[in-house]
Amino acid sequence: MTGLPLSTFTVLGASGYIGSRLVAHLQAQGHTVWAPTRGDTEVFARPLGHVIYCVGLTADFRTRPFDTVDAHVGLLAEVLRRAQFDSLLYLSSTRVYMGATRTDEDAPLSVLPGDPSYLYNLTKLTGESLCHASGRTGVRVARLSNVVGPGLDAASGNLVADLLHQARQGRVVLRSDPQSAKDYVQVADILDWLPRIALQGRATVYNLASGCQTSHAQWLDWLQARTGCAVEVLPGGPLQPFPPIAVSRLQGEWGVVPRPLWDDSLLAAIE
Repeated sequence: MTGLPLSTFTVLGASGYIGSRLVAHLQAQGHTVWAPTRGDTEVFARPLGHVIYCVGLTADFRTRPFDTVDAHVGLLAEVLRRAQFDSLLYLSSTRVYMGATRTDEDAPLSVLPGDPSYLYNLTKLTGESLCHASGRTGVRVARLSNVVGPGLDAASGNLVADLLHQARQGRVVLRSDPQSAKDYVQVADILDWLPRIALQGRATVYNLASGCQTSHAQWLDWLQARTGCAVEVLPGGPLQPFPPIAVSRLQGEWGVVPRPLWDDSLLAAIE
């Protein structure tokens, strides 16, 4: 997925894992990139070109509910209302498919407002809905699967980041059922796909995922083989199944083939 016209991008949330790498990736491709800091009012005073909205909370959304709303909805509303841009791509999550019977981009979704763990889903979906209702042209949504790559933060709430961190200590303890499974996608693929969608996407919502399920047991086997760490699975851990993510829209539009998940670049996080 190369050959994009050189463009001007504004990356909001450039201090995060994806945002910081996206800035470097776009600059390496020759694009002009602005990464404003939090609270920079110049966002509303200058043309932004193509905005990629990476602002968000992950592991700490339960303890910071008001910040979560501000990040996923509040700032987005002001950008959609006041900013000058050619396009805007809002980063959402495939977590919104929790409890759904389908995982294509047009699937009906269910939520449980009384469950605090759904605050993340609800705010992401509110952000998505605001994008669609804003009346602005060139506004799209990318629902990201579980992103893995070098330099993961063990405090991010990402399972693989936690397992890698434990492997560094020589012993991994898994507290969930090893048959639990999720979809994972390499950060390098995300960095390739986001600019393409921002500049040329024909649809308004895209799943950014591998389309393949990887079990916790497979991660344990790989880590043990690559690092020699000891592994312990606590009995009675909860089974955390997640439906396979549909990627036919992404593949149909560009014919993308996700990078292999089992890449030794992940080991950079524990070396």
